[in-house]
Amino acid sequence: MKVALYYPWIYLTSGGERVILELVRRSRHQWKLFTSHYERGNTFPEIGEMDLTELNTVSVRRDVLSTGRSAATILSQRLPDDDCDALFVLSEGLGDFILFRNHRKPSICYCLTPLRAAFDPVYRKQAFQKRGVLGRMALTAGLAAFSAVDKLAWKRYSRVVYLSQEALDRAKLAGFVSNGPTEVLYPGVGLSADRPSDRFDPFFLISGRIMWTKNVQLGIRAFQRFCATHPEAPEARLVIAGMVDAKSASYLEELRSIAGEDPRIEFRISPSDEELRRLYAQCYALLFTPLNEDLGIVPLEAMAFGKPVIAVNRGGPTETIQHEVQGFLEEPTPEAFADRMAELYFDSSRAVAMGRLGFQHARLFSWDHFVGRIDDLLEEIAGMGSALPQSERKAISR
Repeated sequence: MKVALYYPWIYLTSGGERVILELVRRSRHQWKLFTSHYERGNTFPEIGEMDLTELNTVSVRRDVLSTGRSAATILSQRLPDDDCDALFVLSEGLGDFILFRNHRKPSICYCLTPLRAAFDPVYRKQAFQKRGVLGRMALTAGLAAFSAVDKLAWKRYSRVVYLSQEALDRAKLAGFVSNGPTEVLYPGVGLSADRPSDRFDPFFLISGRIMWTKNVQLGIRAFQRFCATHPEAPEARLVIAGMVDAKSASYLEELRSIAGEDPRIEFRISPSDEELRRLYAQCYALLFTPLNEDLGIVPLEAMAFGKPVIAVNRGGPTETIQHEVQGFLEEPTPEAFADRMAELYFDSSRAVAMGRLGFQHARLFSWDHFVGRIDDLLEEIAGMGSALPQSERKAISR
């Protein structure tokens, strides 16, 4: 069968783009990709070789006005998918709006998260703190309008599958989830090794997109505290490796300001997969600082190279990391992170042991399983009646 896949923006090497890459590589079906924002030079080059159609362009900015315009553009877009048997929407919120003019085909939503500004309390609090009074008023009104429209869009899905329990909990908070069955389907690991690394160089790694939601300043301040309280570790370093898009350029400058001129703190911007593999293989441990991540593939990647993880005890990491087994789950304070950094740094046998347990744990997250399940679900909904949303099919069956 042929499947239309819609993702509003393909312009990074983040989790959404990785899902697309692995689906098209491994699926037993044919895929036709649609996007409203494509940047060939900033995403996986293999995506450019796929059957991809660029639609009316939307902005990747997240201010109220830009988001409203993007929502209107997506809502009014008609996909040229007449030769497709089903629609697969990879959604972080706005992607749902494609259903308004494209609901004739059975559809699956792979929910990375409902819109975080609306339905993630931690993200929402941070978003409000970054705005003045008028900005908060505009955000409140915009989110209320978005929520009302998004609930209508969700009713058009034939099936919804969730990236994580955290994403499912947000959907429940939003009132999107009915009393029917729900399914969490974890993706595979983006980067991995055949065996756990035996190399533990004296640097901590922060990997992933560099943007304000990742709370990278926590890792910098934790490293600074570690250095201040442990002068006996002068060789310790911190490497921050990730992509920065245009809207996060000012945040990167803020991070550089916090780091100061300290030569022990290094930024690696837009690293290749090969460079990231080297960093994972060589680092001592990973710091994972987002305040409330949807899931967090980066900790799994670090574990897949046999490295322990120190992560915030909230959101996705609580689903993938067992405290004091593959790493530590801590409160988001420099003091808590610095204490665990020291605990690992001065006990290399424990760091190695945790890393090896993490390596085994990461192998449970399989792309073959993920893609096989998506393929099965697409075939399940491809029948004549499956084009209707579940609520309408139940009504007919009565």
